[in-house]
Amino acid sequence: MRDFAGTPGTLTGLALRLSQCVFAAGSITAMTTTTSFFDFTAFCYLIASMGLQVIWSFGLALLDAYALVKKKALHNTVMLSLFVVGDWVTAILSLAAASASAGITVLYFHDLGNCDFVGECQKYQMSVALAFFSWITIAISSLIMLWLLAAG
Repeated sequence: MRDFAGTPGTLTGLALRLSQCVFAAGSITAMTTTTSFFDFTAFCYLIASMGLQVIWSFGLALLDAYALVKKKALHNTVMLSLFVVGDWVTAILSLAAASASAGITVLYFHDLGNCDFVGECQKYQMSVALAFFSWITIAISSLIMLWLLAAG
């Protein structure tokens, strides 16, 4: 029961962690290449949340890679509990940051029509989209970890 796609120490688990990391890093990159993201608290929160996501996902990707190389299973109950808590915390933070940033993007740049700098608006939108993609992958991972913990 514990050997399905996305579990720690499998190739699909490594791919899931790397995709979380890449989407979060892309979101940070798109946001920080703008000149005025720091004027909006939600955008600063997005940067902080995605930064935490990069650190968490990259650390677990390294752990998955190590487990693949050594051919070890990472199904220890204590480790799985840590993975579940970490995944759920980062998933909630990522969703909150992406939603807040999406709300600001829609309100400020679409509803108020205050988008004089089109390139900046597209970067904000790209950053928010990548943040949602990162959240989708961390949500999948957190559900897999919860399922593993419950099955054990």
